[in-house]
Amino acid sequence: MNALRSAIAQFSTLLDHAAEKLPQLADPASRIDGHWSRKQILGHLIDSAANNHQRFVRGQLQSELSTPGYEQERWVETERFQDRDWNDLVQFWCAYNRHLLHLMLHVDPDRLQTAIRIGADDPVPLEYVMIDYVRHLKHHLERVGVAIE
Repeated sequence: MNALRSAIAQFSTLLDHAAEKLPQLADPASRIDGHWSRKQILGHLIDSAANNHQRFVRGQLQSELSTPGYEQERWVETERFQDRDWNDLVQFWCAYNRHLLHLMLHVDPDRLQTAIRIGADDPVPLEYVMIDYVRHLKHHLERVGVAIE
């Protein structure tokens, strides 16, 4: 539980910092490292929020949960984030993640060990999924230029 509390605190700080810094980033449509643009990375983080939203809620409602894997390249391509307005993406990402932070702050402690299977991977506890979500978020925010000092 201490690791989750720490992840939640980091998540809150990340959200506040990103909400301030993301709108200021220049040229969000340019590719980073020859792969995705900032728009596409933020879109990927929106997809991650959507997939994890299901896990965070259903993991508290069921005794165990199996969810599909996530084909990130195809999702990002299908959703055409590159064609979206940057400020719209930022606002949507911020709002969605504030909701996920709310869910994490109010998670039923008795449900944190619910086994979650994602695709063909071995099951992991809901608590791990929540902590890993924050780790993943931090990694990608650093890639777009939003690092926490």
